[in-house]
Amino acid sequence: MSKAIVLNEKFENNGEIALPASYEEINSHNLYLYVKSYLASLRSNTARAKTRAEVSGGGKKPKAQKGSGAARWGSKRSPLFVGGGQAFGPTKRNYNQKVNKKQKALALKYAINAQANNSTLFVLDSIKLESGKTKEAVAVLSKINKRDTLIVCDTIDEKTYLAFRNIKNCYMVEKQEVNAYLIAVYHSVLIEKSVLDALTKEA
Repeated sequence: MSKAIVLNEKFENNGEIALPASYEEINSHNLYLYVKSYLASLRSNTARAKTRAEVSGGGKKPKAQKGSGAARWGSKRSPLFVGGGQAFGPTKRNYNQKVNKKQKALALKYAINAQANNSTLFVLDSIKLESGKTKEAVAVLSKINKRDTLIVCDTIDEKTYLAFRNIKNCYMVEKQEVNAYLIAVYHSVLIEKSVLDALTKEA
């Protein structure tokens, strides 16, 4: 059974919380589908090229149909000519990929469980730095001692946000913003207990 590490107010190890046993049985393919869908939705979808019907010019036939001995030229807008349209250029398209609600929930469960299996899921009653000083935030992350950290709060107060915002190896989100991709892509997760309880209950 996977277990999350509980931290006290000084961000020191203070025990463990067991995750539901059903999390162990989830197929990793659910996370794969969600991540693929999430990354596809981030595509800008701005690539666009004009076809021969859309480029300007080409009203007059470039040369006579017969007599030159060369191929027939009907229009300067042909893809064969410089300044002509593009034959199979990119067009605007919908990159979104549908993922069922149940699969999203399973992906989130799997990502949380994977962090717990790696001993990189840290639970805290409250993540608040009243001073708002970045020095304190760096001290917190140094105790976790991981490459990068996702911090998940129920609500982010201004002082805590100011403390963490300039640190490049962490990212702070509220409960409603968290998803399976964010949890999976970071090397560690620091999460408030109330948020973890809500996520495991919803999932």
